Amino acid sequence: MSGAIQKITAFVAGDTQADRVVPPSGFTARLTSFAAAAMAFLAVFALALSLASGRLAKRWGDELAHSSTLRISAPVEQMAEQTATALRVLETTPGVADARALSSEEQSALLEPWFGPDLPLETLPVPQLIEIVETETGYDAAGLRLRLSAEVPGAVLDDHTRWRKPLEQAAGRLRMLGWISIILIAATTGTMITLAANAALAANAQVIAVLRLVGAQDSYIAHAFVRRFTLRALVGAVVGTVTGIVAVMLLPAAQEAGGFLTGLGFQGLAWGWPVLIPLLAAMVAYIATGAAARRTLSELD
Repeated sequence: MSGAIQKITAFVAGDTQADRVVPPSGFTARLTSFAAAAMAFLAVFALALSLASGRLAKRWGDELAHSSTLRISAPVEQMAEQTATALRVLETTPGVADARALSSEEQSALLEPWFGPDLPLETLPVPQLIEIVETETGYDAAGLRLRLSAEVPGAVLDDHTRWRKPLEQAAGRLRMLGWISIILIAATTGTMITLAANAALAANAQVIAVLRLVGAQDSYIAHAFVRRFTLRALVGAVVGTVTGIVAVMLLPAAQEAGGFLTGLGFQGLAWGWPVLIPLLAAMVAYIATGAAARRTLSELD
């Protein structure tokens, strides 16, 4: 552990003579820092999207997995009797933890977003809804449907399967899209840093030739470029990550009415994930610059 710390300390401290090989400022320096900052900023939002999608998939799955709805359509004079019969059937069904008929006020609240607050339910043939809460093991939907068809002809059971699966799949694909975006951002960062390193190496070809004449090894020269570009990428990524975190914090907090768009952010321990973005950017820069330096130095032979 101490040896690794010493190597990291020596890498950050650098070598004054070797650092002269790499221009401290100029186009390549600005390009590296800007690319790292911009990509880190985008990575924060891609990470927030991926984590929010994961939370959304879990919430949708939890909310719909253990709940069902029974809809009873019957003539007005038979509605109360069929509702009571359906409740008795549900009470004796293994896997049903609770079942209750929604009140007219609750059903009116469900229809209010589409028909307004003054919907006269008593004058309309609105089906009676029964909310079913399942146990952890759940119930046999096919068997329950058979019992209901025999005892409550106007009952239709909706176990939310057709709603839950597409929603979970959509949230899962959003999460996958977020991780793919992070991979593409890392690849783009590596490409841009490679171009900047190649430009810096080409611009300092004469200096490299002189260093070789006085006995400098290619590994010594490559280390100077790798160190300088890695630190530039690290600093730029830190700036971009901090800016991205501030932007995420300014987004609206999660709200029931706002749904997914108001929950795009980090929660709990997930706030530690953005800390890894600058380290990932530095690692990408280290690998990309090292490969570019070795390739370009071999071409300058």
